[in-house]
Amino acid sequence: MKNIARRIDEALSSHYPQGEVVALTRILATELLGISQMAFYLKEDIALTAGQQTLLDSAIERLKKHEPVQYILGYSHFCGLKFKVTPATLIPRPETSELVEWIASEATGNEKILDIGTGSGCIAVSLAHMLPMSNVTAWDISPEALAVAAENSRSNGTEVTFEQVDILVHEPQDEQFDIIVSNPPYIKEIEKENMEHNVLDWEPHTALFVPDSDPLLFYRTIANNGLTLLKPGGTLYFEINRAHGAETAEMLANFGYKEIELRKDISGNDRMIKATRA
Repeated sequence: MKNIARRIDEALSSHYPQGEVVALTRILATELLGISQMAFYLKEDIALTAGQQTLLDSAIERLKKHEPVQYILGYSHFCGLKFKVTPATLIPRPETSELVEWIASEATGNEKILDIGTGSGCIAVSLAHMLPMSNVTAWDISPEALAVAAENSRSNGTEVTFEQVDILVHEPQDEQFDIIVSNPPYIKEIEKENMEHNVLDWEPHTALFVPDSDPLLFYRTIANNGLTLLKPGGTLYFEINRAHGAETAEMLANFGYKEIELRKDISGNDRMIKATRA
């Protein structure tokens, strides 16, 4: 194990901070190469097979280009479930799991739920898993993302209805929901210069960025549609840009939403908001 760790460190130490190299070493050893957690932490001497050597060499070269390790593995863990991820989908974030847990903690367990901009399906599938008696629908503009999301639903044993919908042009029909949740694009173009390469160069920009001139574009559109899509007394949940918490709350109030609650994530940033249709 020491030889493997040394090899990874020598290859990646000039590309990543030391703490990140240590984390990547653990992921590559235990998840990519299949070395047991015990063998890894005991630093047992392990001889790699030719196949394992090839896997490791390929992963190291991809990591040197700052490709996210989740894309290299082909999956990511979220809310205790395993999700396939590809460059057509965002990699699920820990902050988003806080939003899912918030919704699940307040749900009765028998709601009609709509996830707008589902991506990998992490929100919709996790809610369907936590609330198996609920009826979950998920929308996304990307057919590639929807294909991944549907696969994630099947592999995690949930039932979710997936539909290709562009929320910016969608006109609500008769169907109504008890809960609408969305983690839409919210990063402003001006913020690109401060982003890590493994996000900026690899994850889908259509799922990340919103024009600097209209940072609340998706929130305003969904809130407006929510006046029709939500049942009276239904609840809207958003993951938000930490710089626009108060502004998002004000926008929701202007649409007539009540019981607006802004929450911080584990890092202390404004990250989630809830509002009720009057």
